[in-house]
Amino acid sequence: MFQSFDVTSTPEFGRERVEALRGRFDELGIDGFLVTRADEYQGEYVPASAERLAWLTGFTGSAGQALITTAKAIVFVDGRYVTQLAEQVDPAVFTPGDLVGEPPHKWIAKHAHKGFRLGIDPWLHTGQEVQRLEKALAEQDGALIVLPANPLDAIWTDRPAEPLGPVVIQPIEYSGVLAKDKIATIAADLSDKQVEAALITDPSSIAWIFNIRGSDVPHTPHPLARAIIRADGTAELFLDKRKTGIEAEAYLGQLCKQLDPRMLVAHLEKLAVEGKRILVDPELAPFALVELIRGHGGTVVPGADPAKIARAVKNGVELNGSAAAHLQDGVAVVEFLAWLDDQHPGTVTEIEAAKALEAARARVGERMQNPLKDISFDTIAGAGEHGAVIHYRVTTTTDRSLNSGELFLIDSGAQYVNGTTDITRTLAIGAVSDEQKRFFTLVLKGMIAISTARFPKGTRGCDLDPLARIALWKAGVDFAHGTGHGVGSFLSVHEGPQRISRLSTQELLPGMILSNEPGYYRPGAFGIRIENLVYVRELEPVEGGDMPMMSFETLTYVPIDKYLVVTDLLTDEELRWLDDYHAKTREELMPLVHDAKARAWLERVTEPFQPTR
Repeated sequence: MFQSFDVTSTPEFGRERVEALRGRFDELGIDGFLVTRADEYQGEYVPASAERLAWLTGFTGSAGQALITTAKAIVFVDGRYVTQLAEQVDPAVFTPGDLVGEPPHKWIAKHAHKGFRLGIDPWLHTGQEVQRLEKALAEQDGALIVLPANPLDAIWTDRPAEPLGPVVIQPIEYSGVLAKDKIATIAADLSDKQVEAALITDPSSIAWIFNIRGSDVPHTPHPLARAIIRADGTAELFLDKRKTGIEAEAYLGQLCKQLDPRMLVAHLEKLAVEGKRILVDPELAPFALVELIRGHGGTVVPGADPAKIARAVKNGVELNGSAAAHLQDGVAVVEFLAWLDDQHPGTVTEIEAAKALEAARARVGERMQNPLKDISFDTIAGAGEHGAVIHYRVTTTTDRSLNSGELFLIDSGAQYVNGTTDITRTLAIGAVSDEQKRFFTLVLKGMIAISTARFPKGTRGCDLDPLARIALWKAGVDFAHGTGHGVGSFLSVHEGPQRISRLSTQELLPGMILSNEPGYYRPGAFGIRIENLVYVRELEPVEGGDMPMMSFETLTYVPIDKYLVVTDLLTDEELRWLDDYHAKTREELMPLVHDAKARAWLERVTEPFQPTR
């Protein structure tokens, strides 16, 4: 199993650990300390050695911060984690905060006392974050104290060792472009901008540029590393040689100098002393490295990571690989769903369902000679009220049966060498209420609206986000997460900068892969989410129109639970889309499904609806 169901939250230690942290405030000259979920690489998924927020508070979500002052301990989360936070931290110690509406810098500006001195670890915050904190503290005549070491690390006596996951080469038949050509393109762009070098701090960009993959963090196959790429085409990769075998080391030796990560500071100092102009992404680079460059006389040129857009816009090889990976994954999910449909309500638990799905992916991967490399995130398998916890993680203590009369939400994904998948299906276990069917159909309308959207060049994610919500808004409800996130190519399942959300101002470009996943969640009762992955298609003429339009091409083909669809709530166009989607699903998957019961199930659940009007 790639997933553990052990309980990892430790709220019972929250009080003593907060007090131990506060006990260091006087010697550090601070009134508070900000604990982030991010690690030194600003990643969403972090190694066990960097799980500082979880260790301190008990909260294990993938986004959040904790502000510990002499009097308060506030854990800031967004709407996805409100329920989870309440379940995982000690309410006698920690107060919930709003990471979106009133994040730490806004809380400080409004509530901190005059002269408040906030300590931070400069490796765990970007320059942009530091600017916001400094501005907020200035309003209170306070000060930001950049600490030489993280005080949590001094009291975390059993902190795990840093990871040394092995690095492998991502072959050209899956990457589509040689690493040397990617480096040359970046170097030429730097030269055009009259910048001597670029500091690359995002491990996913490292993996993409050098066509390598790693295993340092859960479910995201990139190695923790940084790089300097120069305008003259040379490159230095700061990657521990204990992670690279003979083959990978020989391969990298043709592209760059592979150096010990501890040498990065010295190399940046040398560039800075020489007065070089260094491109740094202010949204990704640790403040410590930005200050190092400035402090030694270098010029920081703020700019986007040069691999950010190139990595997001998949080439033809990557798109074809993703499509193939999704068909394989669809076969596995179909075999799992057929099995689940054959079980009696109350006889399968959430953990058993998650295990069965992973086993199906492994079995199909072996059969199709494209092994399952990992899951792309911990499977969210929520029955009944657990489905309302947006990022629910089932454990041995929360595990429960899938009972008749309730919904089961299963959100999962896989990592294959040719692509990354992410799919959510919400299923009826036995007969469910008309109310649940109604909300399921409203969510489906939003998912279809995104699937069928046409939009002009320049459209941003925020422009499309309302399409997924309008049916829910008309019913007086909404969902507290974005409609879609970017997805990598055998990389992070959550990839930027592309998103479909209220906050996304990134232009959608042909080749970008995104999720399409509206939902509805009623705390304590049920949750609904339907998710496919799509990619942005090139501009194409519209018959009778004045201008070409882009659209989405669906990658995910797995049946949607027709029992939950209230056809009277769908327009003729929406119903036609659903029938066409199921016909395409049957056409694509039937030749690949070997199990007779699964084939019969697939045939039955993809039959078209009878005309209702």
